[in-house]
Amino acid sequence: MDSTLAPIVLFTYNRPRHTKATLEALKGNLLAKQSHLYIYQDAPKQNAPQEQKDSALEVTKLLQEVIASNENGIYFKTITLIQRERNFGLADSIIDGVTSIINKHSTIIVLEDDIVVSPVFLDYMNTALKVYANEKKVWSIAGWGYPIDTQGLGDCYFWRVPHCWGWASWGDRWQYFKRDMSLNFKNSFSKSDIAYINLDSVADYFSHFTLNHKGKIKTWAIFNYLIAYKHNALTLCPSLSYIKQIGFDGSGVHCGDNGNILNASKINTKFPILFPDTIVESTLALQRIRDFELTHKTTITKRIAHKIQKISTIMQKSLSVIAHRGGGSI
Repeated sequence: MDSTLAPIVLFTYNRPRHTKATLEALKGNLLAKQSHLYIYQDAPKQNAPQEQKDSALEVTKLLQEVIASNENGIYFKTITLIQRERNFGLADSIIDGVTSIINKHSTIIVLEDDIVVSPVFLDYMNTALKVYANEKKVWSIAGWGYPIDTQGLGDCYFWRVPHCWGWASWGDRWQYFKRDMSLNFKNSFSKSDIAYINLDSVADYFSHFTLNHKGKIKTWAIFNYLIAYKHNALTLCPSLSYIKQIGFDGSGVHCGDNGNILNASKINTKFPILFPDTIVESTLALQRIRDFELTHKTTITKRIAHKIQKISTIMQKSLSVIAHRGGGSI
């Protein structure tokens, strides 16, 4: 690999154990020493519990230690820490950070603080970014794929959803991203569009947009999917994931605590691999993913409902604090 490796951008907040595991796994990649690492740490809300503030401070200390230990680029080519002066929230922090770094470097590899990567994760990402650099129909590169039967899928495949658990993309594709909450955008999707977005009416991805539109949740990934759909674009996914999600312990903003059915039994360490020459959606992968969604629909639905209930409770507590302090009526 040459000096045109994509920068790595890591988003953190207040989970020191997860952040440490993510960084340690990244260090295990041979290409890490040739890569620029940008770390964004969000700030706690002013009314955040002291426990959250203390945990955020632990993360800050951990990041400072990592930077200090990276003398002479022993782990990464450079490490740049961007600490938010106010609480952005995960969605806004990712949108702002990705836009800033991708405008500077033209490519990007994105991680959150609960993604443990394979030792060949950076090889896979950087190679795929080069292979499909001029293929505008390829919207992004995913490090994660559904834990489905891999027989007949090859090393990787294309399908419609841009995953957000360890991903990469190009500036000429991210430039179209917008967290568009307008009615015009919502109404631009027909029933057949929504059926496609929902994996031919098996899943319920479009409800994530509706929940954002109603102010029930604040996320970004669904908008990336909708815009990719508007561009008739696909995402490259590995048949066996190059990442492990370790956030399903109730500690994360968008991960529940019901156990993780979305990790494969083992992490992918195979590289080099063969990339698809033809950019078309794998009908075999799509069918297996649809079957997975149908099989686990109750579990996934419960997880979403649990998350919505958790967010609603937090919002009500925040409103109570504001009212108690004279911040206005509820």
